[in-house]
Amino acid sequence: MKQQSSAAHFAVCLDNEGYEAPLEVEKLYRVVPDEEAATHGYIRVVDESGEDYAFSASRFHPVKSPLTVEQALLAASPI
Repeated sequence: MKQQSSAAHFAVCLDNEGYEAPLEVEKLYRVVPDEEAATHGYIRVVDESGEDYAFSASRFHPVKSPLTVEQALLAASPI
């Protein structure tokens, strides 16, 4: 289930083994907040399809950006 939030976060993919099509290593992905997924060790990101899916959180590293950078990334984000 998608959850939208005004606060956006981003994470870089560290491991795409088994998910080579939807994820690219070293690429920055928009994180969609999902508390339920997080309780099970997953992170919901907008992948290469432009849709959000849950993946193991261990595949990603969260990235904190200055507000101006985050705003620019949001403007370029598909959702």
